Amino acid sequence: MTIQPPRPGEIALPFDPAARGGNAHVVFIGCIRTSWTSRADAPKNPREARERGVTAHIELDEPYRAGLDGLERFSHAIVLYWMHQARRDLIVQSPKHSPVPRGVFGLRSPLRPNPVALAVVRLLSIDAATGRIEIDAIDCLDGTPLLDIKPYLPSVDSVPDATGR
Repeated sequence: MTIQPPRPGEIALPFDPAARGGNAHVVFIGCIRTSWTSRADAPKNPREARERGVTAHIELDEPYRAGLDGLERFSHAIVLYWMHQARRDLIVQSPKHSPVPRGVFGLRSPLRPNPVALAVVRLLSIDAATGRIEIDAIDCLDGTPLLDIKPYLPSVDSVPDATGR
């Protein structure tokens, strides 16, 4: 991956977090299949992906397929995935939509020390035997590694009085 120089106002860490190692051991449990093969073509967020009307699917690796039991009871799920092509050293970014730089933890950008992304997706179909889960939309590149799937629970996951801009 070619690392572009920071934009005005951005601050890069003096090290690459990916090279530091760490104490966590993450296992990818499958991958996400989408229509997007380049970052230039990919939607910027799950909402934009949904507006494009292009479905996607998850391919769950065989050892994890038994974990799908019960997911069919839910209309939506939270998908956690690893933005494997994202830059990891920017701690302050200058997003195109913001007039001022912002800290990475105040953004939903995939550019972060640990490029974990999440999306709430509508479950269209689940084939536990093949590990294929059809979803309404998602904002990642084809082949993005899958970290986890959790059922979306409106009574727990929805926060009606949340704010943000």
